[in-house]
Amino acid sequence: MANIKKTKGVLGILTGGGDVPGLNPAIRGVTIRAIREGYKVIGIRRGWGGMIDIIRDKDADNSENYFELTEDVVNRAARTGGTFLHTSRTNPSKVSKKDMPHQYKDKYTDDINDLTEEVLKNLDFLGIDAMIPIGGDDTLSYGVRLHKEGFNVVAIPKTMDNDVPGTDYCIGFSTCISRTVELANALRTPAGSHERFLVMEVFGRYAGFTAMLPTLAGASHRCLIPEHKFDLEHLTELMVYDRNRHPSKYSMVMISEGAMIEGREMMFEGDEADAYGHKKLGGIGDLVSAEVKKRSATYNNGKEIGVINQKLGYTVRGGNPDAIDCIAPMAFGNIAFDLINRGEYGRLVVLNNGSYGNIPVDVVTSMEKVVDIDKYYNKERYRPFYNVFENQPLFIMASQISTRK
Repeated sequence: MANIKKTKGVLGILTGGGDVPGLNPAIRGVTIRAIREGYKVIGIRRGWGGMIDIIRDKDADNSENYFELTEDVVNRAARTGGTFLHTSRTNPSKVSKKDMPHQYKDKYTDDINDLTEEVLKNLDFLGIDAMIPIGGDDTLSYGVRLHKEGFNVVAIPKTMDNDVPGTDYCIGFSTCISRTVELANALRTPAGSHERFLVMEVFGRYAGFTAMLPTLAGASHRCLIPEHKFDLEHLTELMVYDRNRHPSKYSMVMISEGAMIEGREMMFEGDEADAYGHKKLGGIGDLVSAEVKKRSATYNNGKEIGVINQKLGYTVRGGNPDAIDCIAPMAFGNIAFDLINRGEYGRLVVLNNGSYGNIPVDVVTSMEKVVDIDKYYNKERYRPFYNVFENQPLFIMASQISTRK
């Protein structure tokens, strides 16, 4: 047993996958309640990576892998973006030989190894009674694995793409949309000054919420999303049409990184995949920029139209959380603690139709969440419909539509 004395109980918390604003408020929400009600909270560093790196020796220096959280630490951190616990895309069930912690190198020698046995032993070593992973479907899928192994898990959804099934809202999504609208409006200045097309690539591997919502808010004329393949010729015609109608002679399109051209597949930066099998996306914005410029002459009296090509990327991930990403994560953290305090495990904290709640965590691995394009996306005009609002949740098309994995 590590040098952590049990009180009413010990909770573990970690953040995995990409960082987003709102993670620190969620950690604070859990920690403040837990400490005040007699629990201890252990912060695991670097997501599941810290969990597999632990050395089970009471004299070992594990300070890089975990530490006890205090009210002072989480109060200060909650005002900031990112995650003070740090993060990784580690999948303990698929650890490569080259990434194997040194203490296991002789025991696990396959190219890909399942370290779940070690994770369970490390949880016991730390005296952790329940784990609260905060992450997207990849990070939470391993939480589902632990739950199936019999360990107590309550999960909190986080991802800018807002594509964790079962919930209308994931931590980080609101700030992502706010930042995207702000940046898109700022980029109008050079686009209008030079009378150009403005092509903006945003996050969104399988779901187009991060392109749809800003476009709905007026930050772009058109949007291209993973759920519907698009035609370059038709897109160019629409963009020239938008430019000709605009007093400042520019037009804008927002592209999800996972959007695909008709007849082609997703574009990747390289062949290397992470521990969850995902290759790094990139390049669709560059390709579209080159193609619409080349094709624009057909619809512009033989003259090409210049393009401003901007990948918003990490600019929407950085900085402090907006108001929603301060309030909702705090509520998520408190609900997660309440579930643990009541002994209700294997749950995912959610926000649906304006109400907080919880559902079985295995929805993460059994369903996929995407935009309902028949209801919300105009496939001919490459933009959202503007006629479906009454009785919809705060983020409109972010209400659940899921398909079986």
